[in-house]
Amino acid sequence: MSSNEKNKASTGSSAEKALAHNSASALEKAEGTQANTAKPLDEGHQASSTSTDSEQHNGDASRLSVRKVLALAALACCWTNAQAPLYLFAAVPVFIYRDLGGVDHWVWFITAHLLATAAISPFVGRFSDVFGRRWVALAGSSLIVVGQIMCGVAEIMDIFIGKSTADRVLPNTDQPSREQLNSPYCAHRGYYIAGMILTIVPLLPSVMYSQIISAFSTWRYISILTGGWALVGLVMTALFYHPPAPTEDLNWKQKLSLLKDMDVVGGFLSIAGLALLEVGLLGGGYQYPWTSARVLAPLILGFLVLIIFGLWEYKGAKAPMIPRDLGPAPRTLIITMIITFISGANFFSVLMLWPSEAYNVYGNTPYGVGFRGMPFPFGILAGCVISLYLLSRFPRHIKWIVLLTCCIMTAGCGALASARLDNIHTMYLVLFIAGLGVGGIVVPASTIATIIAPRDFIATITALTISIRIVGGVIGYTVYYNVFIQKLVPQLTESVIGACIKSGITNRETIGAAIELTGASLVDEIHMLPGVTDESWAVIVAASQEAYVRAYPWVYYCSIAFGGVSILASLGMEDISGLVDRTVMVHM
Repeated sequence: MSSNEKNKASTGSSAEKALAHNSASALEKAEGTQANTAKPLDEGHQASSTSTDSEQHNGDASRLSVRKVLALAALACCWTNAQAPLYLFAAVPVFIYRDLGGVDHWVWFITAHLLATAAISPFVGRFSDVFGRRWVALAGSSLIVVGQIMCGVAEIMDIFIGKSTADRVLPNTDQPSREQLNSPYCAHRGYYIAGMILTIVPLLPSVMYSQIISAFSTWRYISILTGGWALVGLVMTALFYHPPAPTEDLNWKQKLSLLKDMDVVGGFLSIAGLALLEVGLLGGGYQYPWTSARVLAPLILGFLVLIIFGLWEYKGAKAPMIPRDLGPAPRTLIITMIITFISGANFFSVLMLWPSEAYNVYGNTPYGVGFRGMPFPFGILAGCVISLYLLSRFPRHIKWIVLLTCCIMTAGCGALASARLDNIHTMYLVLFIAGLGVGGIVVPASTIATIIAPRDFIATITALTISIRIVGGVIGYTVYYNVFIQKLVPQLTESVIGACIKSGITNRETIGAAIELTGASLVDEIHMLPGVTDESWAVIVAASQEAYVRAYPWVYYCSIAFGGVSILASLGMEDISGLVDRTVMVHM
């Protein structure tokens, strides 16, 4: 071995040793007590609960103080500001592409946003170890502030999408830490995360906020709301969040050596494969025929890259993104990941598609669209809090709690297919039930994963569950959107042509323009077409609403298939109540 190689090896080794040593030292400093190491049971998967000193240390560490409450509040604020831009901007697509153009690019605002989040999430643990959780949170919130300013001044759709995607990088590196940090010990993890979820209450009427801002001023002012909220999180984090820093005594050379263990190759392969699949799925049958090279090439390449990713994770990666040690209940962990994927598909798909359905089917008044957008997010909140409470209150019945929530999710999302022009009041209840089911599994599934994860990989598993949830959202939204477009185009073409002819409009260019405008939800612009009167405009809009009513149900039929898989998977879960204890997982 050369001297350079020896130096590199010694640097990496010393960094790892220092990290382990400093982790204990930092915890002792933060808690004012000697850290105790629990003896492993069952081959290192469970900590001994027989040590009185360890129990006393865990009790002291888990006791809330004013400092911890303020730190939790800062992290909760960061958690909400990381999600606010997607929810607020996605509620007003018509206003945005009416101003910026690029209606055919809009779908990439959502998919690119989610892909960027999924790309960085698996590396959160190592970034936090090297740079410190506080600095990652500060850098993430700072990027959101800058990114939202750039979104607010964007002049074309490509710039808007690029800036909104770029500010996803660091904000979401700390999202797994926030979910983990808000659950200090296993026995009450559900209670802590339920409390954190409640902090998103001010943002639940996001559709209403966006609609009112866009309708009565300009959509660009949304960036003031999202950027301002991010600024609040930035200030609170700077003032109140001071967690132990395991690497504070390491030099930069030692810190950078720790980054070498990150599975960069695996991260690149996974995101490259997903991005290629997205290109093929979004273009197939909509922009290009399914048999065209523009669709088949990215689809085939995407599958091949994902196969290579699987082989790399299984054989090639030194520190794989997916740990090879899946803990004491590997079957349940795998099942939890499957359910997390499906819940992510339904969560993001309904959250992104329903506002457009509320706009296209039931009218485009801002207050009406905003009110119709409320039941689903409030249902999600209720489902999260209730399910998390039940997980902590009845740990022996986790399997049946998950099964029940999967059934509610499948039934609720499937029932959304019953939407008609004359039953909006019924749909409010259906939306709330759908949200109850989706919320009952989307966050609790991640909580279950952290309970059964190997102690040494809890940060990795936390990040992985978030990444899988978001990947499920990307795939689910892409599939649902493609199915919707496939059904909408022929329905809309037939309905609008018939409405135009009925109204005495026979000019081909005018009819074609009316079809394009209704497809883009730009119904107000139909007024400006030659030969269109108020009466003919009303006929055309009514016909387009009927077309949308016939197209949207197919999205929710697909959700039934996804939900059915989650129901079957939940039946295979094991009893994990023996893994729930009061061990402190993360120190504040």
